[in-house]
Amino acid sequence: MRLDRSWRDFPIIRVAELTPRAEVKLGKIGDNHMLQTKWKVALYVDERANQGQQDGLTQIFSGQAGGHLAGLTALIGEVMGIKTAAIEYRAEGNRRSMRLGDIAEAEIDGLPGQDGNDVTVANAPFAAVPGVPLVVAKSKQVRFSDYGLKWEVSNKNGFFSPFAYQSA
Repeated sequence: MRLDRSWRDFPIIRVAELTPRAEVKLGKIGDNHMLQTKWKVALYVDERANQGQQDGLTQIFSGQAGGHLAGLTALIGEVMGIKTAAIEYRAEGNRRSMRLGDIAEAEIDGLPGQDGNDVTVANAPFAAVPGVPLVVAKSKQVRFSDYGLKWEVSNKNGFFSPFAYQSA
């Protein structure tokens, strides 16, 4: 399982597989500090998921299943909706890309460090995956258009890391 995310006024993108299906959670944090404003989020479940997979992914990413994601529910002010859509995710070397039908797409590249290894951030105060370093990346593009919102950004920061979420 992988996690990719972009920050601030850019969408937060989380992609997880629940054998073999995925869910994408997109949200707008706003112009202020991420703890000082309520997030707007939308959930998208892979259209190939059966009903059990859809229900399971929705419970995990809405925080209903407990675990780390339950702690994020206090930050969410509005769930704009839950939809099914075609989801494509790729991890090739240090490049991560995601396509959500014609709604969204994102591509980021991990930055090489001085020694050629990943540039990482450890113990970030608000990490999506506690205890796992984030790989620092640069976005090639991030695009989202749904629910009356539209983002198109490029050449901004991003992060990715391996993860496995489970209920408490």
